[in-house]
Amino acid sequence: MNNTDKIYVAGHNGLVGSAIVRLLKSKGHTNILTRTSAELDLRNQVSVKEFFAKEKPQYVFMAAAKVGGIWANKTYPAEFIFDNLSIQNNVIHEAYKNGVTKLLFLGSSCIYPKNAPQPIIEDYLLTDSLEPTNEAYAIAKIAGIKMCQAYHQQYGCNFISVMPTNLYGPGDNYDLQKSHVLPALIRKFHEAKMNNDEHVTIWGTGKPSREFLHADDAAAACYFLMQNYDQPEIINIGWGKDDTIAELALQIKETVGFTGKLIFDDTKPDGTMRKLLNVDKLNALGWSASINLKEGIQNTYQDFTSKYDYYTSKK
Repeated sequence: MNNTDKIYVAGHNGLVGSAIVRLLKSKGHTNILTRTSAELDLRNQVSVKEFFAKEKPQYVFMAAAKVGGIWANKTYPAEFIFDNLSIQNNVIHEAYKNGVTKLLFLGSSCIYPKNAPQPIIEDYLLTDSLEPTNEAYAIAKIAGIKMCQAYHQQYGCNFISVMPTNLYGPGDNYDLQKSHVLPALIRKFHEAKMNNDEHVTIWGTGKPSREFLHADDAAAACYFLMQNYDQPEIINIGWGKDDTIAELALQIKETVGFTGKLIFDDTKPDGTMRKLLNVDKLNALGWSASINLKEGIQNTYQDFTSKYDYYTSKK
């Protein structure tokens, strides 16, 4: 990508999309195209068609999606599958129709089977059943992968699909019901500290392990792959190391400065017990993550505290 090429970042206000925009600007790219959901509803086929016909982007980072944690996925499965399928279908198809040079589709590690061997290699896709709590979202993402591969096969489109692990960082969603585990815990511990609570209750047993990747690392990986990877086969993006939810909670507790106890509510679902991506394929191309979990949590907590008034106003 040249600095003057027109680059469309779909979902530029989201966690990964905003990190991609920050990175593109830091690299000197001056022709970055963005639209808010109010300006362009990507679920609307006619609107997306008109947008691509008018703007003619040369590169597309497809980071727009309806996302959420376990509670949101279980509560709104119809919205998760409909919205994501609609967004993907419209953007990918119009990218093909309007001659986009290259498109990067952001999937998710939840596409892999619930009981996939660990760490998870790309070849495990569609080898077993999915985790039921986020099946609707996972099926939509799998459809996006297969769509990119089909357009590569039939039309020769340079559409690539990347599978990031659990992401976090500045710009995350800290809503207690709709967010993922790390930002939700940041808010829980912060409010417990403010209220001088004696304990914080955490969903599940604390035994499941998760891999966490900072959004700035994810953006750097996407930028690297946009420049250096042209194959239709999916490729994992991750840190390569995981931590239990209990270990994560202790790290956040220390960062926030909460001095109370932890209580694990084992009546709530754990989800998949382990989910660690094998990133050998990405590392072999010459890229690896650089922001460790301690540094990333500190960075994210600073982001949260700077926006805390906004989140409390939404209660």
